[in-house]
Amino acid sequence: MSKTYDSAEFHAELVAAGLIVPTTIKGGYGRGAVFEDILERFDALVMRNAAGDGAEALTFPPIVARQMIETLGYLDNFPQLAGSVHSFFGNELQARELSERVAKGERWEDLLDITEVMLLPAACYPVYPVFSGLLPEGGRLVTVKNWCYRHEPSDEPTRLQSFRMREFIRVGSPDTVEAWRDGWLQRGLTLLQGLGLPAASDVANDPFFGRAGKMMATSQREQRLKFEIMVPVISLEKPTAICSFNWHQEHFTGKYGIRQGDGAVAHTACLGFGLERCTLALLKTHGLDPAQWPADVRAQLWP
Repeated sequence: MSKTYDSAEFHAELVAAGLIVPTTIKGGYGRGAVFEDILERFDALVMRNAAGDGAEALTFPPIVARQMIETLGYLDNFPQLAGSVHSFFGNELQARELSERVAKGERWEDLLDITEVMLLPAACYPVYPVFSGLLPEGGRLVTVKNWCYRHEPSDEPTRLQSFRMREFIRVGSPDTVEAWRDGWLQRGLTLLQGLGLPAASDVANDPFFGRAGKMMATSQREQRLKFEIMVPVISLEKPTAICSFNWHQEHFTGKYGIRQGDGAVAHTACLGFGLERCTLALLKTHGLDPAQWPADVRAQLWP
């Protein structure tokens, strides 16, 4: 595999090795068996590292209530990333019209109507309503592994429209939550560097939309609410974020009435490993054949 950092070249190498399978969807390629094995084994390593934390494991579908997306302000901040689900609610006559339009190659989407669900944009979103009300002493810790969707069509192999996240979500007092976030930043670096990845962390911001979004991004960076761990995958100068650490303060707890035992509004934080991106970082760093990876890396992923 080439050690240059070129997006198109890396994509072609992944395809030639059978690690990813091209489709007609930008950012929607398939994954081969070896790719999936690496991904699942990396996720298992993360879970082994977190086993002592006692996180409660939950599973949710890759859809979320439209009302939640509206309540959380996602459409205010990230309308460019949202994925809405529409379906057909018409009668038989309208169904025939839809079929005829499709057969003629004409546009037909105006015959669909909006549904009550949207595609899940972040793995942690379904968790916050679960926390509603008074928290137990010490707060709560939950982990999820979910498929997420963000409308970012691209041929660049690390930028996917549909991808998986392993997230941990902490809710509790502000000091507890911030300390947990900062502690996991170091734990995440140690884990990734221990796999031979040239990982480094830095303060970051979310891709808020528009001119007002630039101000929000600046504020987020100034308050150091978001950190990312980055590894060169398709660019040496602009490494890829493969893990993020976010302190939400009262953004979610205020909307869902999540309070500490003394009645004060709690805070939340989350950390997320982008499982496809971590897999791609390993492939770029160590080569496309896991059998040839360094023995210490293999010992961690294939114990």
